[in-house]
Amino acid sequence: MRDWLDSGIPALTGHPDGPPLIPPGSAASIARRHTDGIAAITEGRVRLDGARLLSERAAFTGSRRGGPISAGRHCRLLPTADGWAAVSCARPDDPVLLGALVCADIGDDPWPAVTDWLRTHTGAELAERAELLGIAAGPVGTAAATVPEPLAARPVAGLRVVDFSALWAGPLCAHLLGLAGARIMKVETPVRPDGARRGDPEFYRLLHGGHESVVLDPGDDNQRRALCDLVESADIVIEASRPRALAGFGLNAQEFVDSGGTWVSITAHGRASNGIGFGDDIAATAGLVAHAGGNTPLFVGDAIADPLTGLAAATLAMSAPADGSGHLWDIAMSAVVAATLDTGSATVPADESAVLAPRRREPMGLAAESGRDTAAVLAELGVRPG
Repeated sequence: MRDWLDSGIPALTGHPDGPPLIPPGSAASIARRHTDGIAAITEGRVRLDGARLLSERAAFTGSRRGGPISAGRHCRLLPTADGWAAVSCARPDDPVLLGALVCADIGDDPWPAVTDWLRTHTGAELAERAELLGIAAGPVGTAAATVPEPLAARPVAGLRVVDFSALWAGPLCAHLLGLAGARIMKVETPVRPDGARRGDPEFYRLLHGGHESVVLDPGDDNQRRALCDLVESADIVIEASRPRALAGFGLNAQEFVDSGGTWVSITAHGRASNGIGFGDDIAATAGLVAHAGGNTPLFVGDAIADPLTGLAAATLAMSAPADGSGHLWDIAMSAVVAATLDTGSATVPADESAVLAPRRREPMGLAAESGRDTAAVLAELGVRPG
């Protein structure tokens, strides 16, 4: 319980007009074990409090607990015909996709129509349609809890990391590797920059300060080849998209691993799934929800699946087979969350005076403007993007 109280998560959990709640499970304690392990691997160079990292985005954005509405206000917990579901509407095209889900023109506010539709459909029906449409949604509490175990610990100082990830989980992993001395090269495409660039600029700077920024267009043959050359030069690749995305760029994770590299694959529900998700809906579908009396589930923290997964991914990336061979880490965010839930654990009301508020770390270094380092990085490789 002490780890939860220190984490800042109870301040973000519960009804807006109710007391803060201590969530079920041991996510805060597990997060602390991750940062303790990272401190040991780095011989004290990286000392952070994993429990506090779980809530630090809210310290930048000022998000507050919203009960069945997420702290970031983009996800809702809604009743279905057979239980509850989490539905996100975070992207500009999500209202159109949710309209397709319910087969109606729902305008700019999808929630009334989605709420009505869910009452007469099961969680399984929602999950099937959401996967087909690319909607971040699913029934509460249905994820498996299989998470890979670290291998032999290894230092990452001086290693080259190519980071294709976006938002929070993958960038947190890259941030931690960077603090440990790795060289981080963030890669974006011209048409799909990191959506976090539209968020709080100081939080973005916290996760990306000191990293290099490369922008390449895989639709251009020369830049596509340059992208492949950049990946071949890496020791570690981080991706946070469905496998077919980078495969469509001509990048093969298994070939990279066979050549001795470490490929960190972060997905909503595993590489075998085509489902997508964001931190709030993933945590809820994994079963990490709170209750304040009655049956209505409430969100825990702010997109808590993201920092939990970022910590887990960094811990795994700081390990490798003892024989020096490559490894592919298949990290399902929903499984990372589900593994923190203890049988029989329950929500507990917290004394407001004992709950710490989310706390921010000060960013170190500037986040590079998009594409600033493209030419320099490719020149170093002897590659011309065209």
